[in-house]
Amino acid sequence: MSSEAPTQLQEAPEGLDAVLPSVVDHVAIARLYGEPLFDLPRDLYIPPDALRVFLEAFEGPLDLLLYLIRKQNFNILDIPMAAVTRQYLSYVEEIRASNLELAAEYLLMAAMLIEIKSRMLLPPKKTVEGEEAEDPRAELVRRLLEYEQMKLAAQRLSDMPQYGRDFLKAQVYVEQALVPRFPDVHVVDLQNAWRDILRRARLVQHHRISREELSVREHMSLLLRRLQGRRFVEFGELFDPGRGTPVLVVTFIAMLELAKETLIELTQAEAFAPIYVRLAYTPN
Repeated sequence: MSSEAPTQLQEAPEGLDAVLPSVVDHVAIARLYGEPLFDLPRDLYIPPDALRVFLEAFEGPLDLLLYLIRKQNFNILDIPMAAVTRQYLSYVEEIRASNLELAAEYLLMAAMLIEIKSRMLLPPKKTVEGEEAEDPRAELVRRLLEYEQMKLAAQRLSDMPQYGRDFLKAQVYVEQALVPRFPDVHVVDLQNAWRDILRRARLVQHHRISREELSVREHMSLLLRRLQGRRFVEFGELFDPGRGTPVLVVTFIAMLELAKETLIELTQAEAFAPIYVRLAYTPN
């Protein structure tokens, strides 16, 4: 609402050029094709009911008063009554001459503002010691805060998707018979279902994994005994594939441990040639 007010005021009646610009915008009174307009053109035609359009954009006196306070960043808990009342009356006086019915409810708020301003000029009433004097603006502030809360809540509700405005309900016609019709099941379908159950049952089978304890030291001793009295033994002859993968792995680790402790030697004549294993030669 506040973004539309400056544009509408560029059609204000004569006599407002010295009042409304300072109320609506401290910098520019309106924008023309995106550019700020600081002075009204002297040959501008202004319709007689231009200000009525502006006032009808507000939902009531509280809405107009809240707009004036928020537009000029006044503290709503400490309203400068003199400035706000003067600006509020400048709107109402211009419309009262042309449309009294529209300005009636705004005149009631103007009378309240004048009363509050007058009460603030009077000395505060004496109160019991320790109690602060009642602020004449307290009731007005309470009404403004409640109105602003309701206005913001209404805006949040309006921003939510609404049926008929933001989305429509999809309607699909589905023909339904009065008597329910069940699908036909044949013997072949039952046979295929039974075969599928049997196939899935075979996939779910339990098996037990046995654990065999193997000793690297024991296989080191076995390798030394097999190499005893033999000059060279081919690398592949020291492994027994028939005993399974775990035995092959432990045998290979045992061979690496023997080579690390320099108890055996692994030799190869050339690249890709057979690998031979023998006991390490220890001179006497």
